[in-house]
Amino acid sequence: MVVGGLRDAILSGVLVGGQPLRQDEIAEQFGVSRMPVREALRQLEGEGMVSFYPHRGAVVSELSQEEVLEIIEIRVALETMALRKAFPLLGEEELRLAEDVLRSIDEEENLVSRWGELNWRFHATLFSPADRPRLLSIVKAQHTAFERYIRVHLVLSDYENPQREHYELLDTCRRKDLDGALQLLSTHIQNTGKTLLSHLR
Repeated sequence: MVVGGLRDAILSGVLVGGQPLRQDEIAEQFGVSRMPVREALRQLEGEGMVSFYPHRGAVVSELSQEEVLEIIEIRVALETMALRKAFPLLGEEELRLAEDVLRSIDEEENLVSRWGELNWRFHATLFSPADRPRLLSIVKAQHTAFERYIRVHLVLSDYENPQREHYELLDTCRRKDLDGALQLLSTHIQNTGKTLLSHLR
């Protein structure tokens, strides 16, 4: 309950980068002791959303340009690995499910709040035949680190470019073009990173 509430508050921008997270205030807000609050903050630290500093305690993490570049490198390396392993087993069922997710994105009225969930579901569906749960767990953490900044991008602009790239990636997977799919996925991730960097400057 506590970790989910704090995560949602950070992703939605209610809690902003650099904002102190005082355990006693959070415990009072959620009606719990400080123990589950400490556990929640440590879990969010592992997800890259919270940082701990001596004499300051916990604060909402701020994503630097250097961190964005590092996350891009991690995502390109790991997601292309996941897709490469999944590709020989990627069947019509996964492709249909991935397309259903894209249709949901097109039809979603509250896309800003649901983008992270739906975007991850699309990527995870393509990777699922790889059967690498640890790998996907690491990749999901990188998606989560980007999510609140992507929401800002969606508010300020639109989702059409990344969504077009999603459809291109899906079509390439349908054609069984592994090299083309890997290149499109890499470009898609790098374009997402460039968008974030433009908002951080």
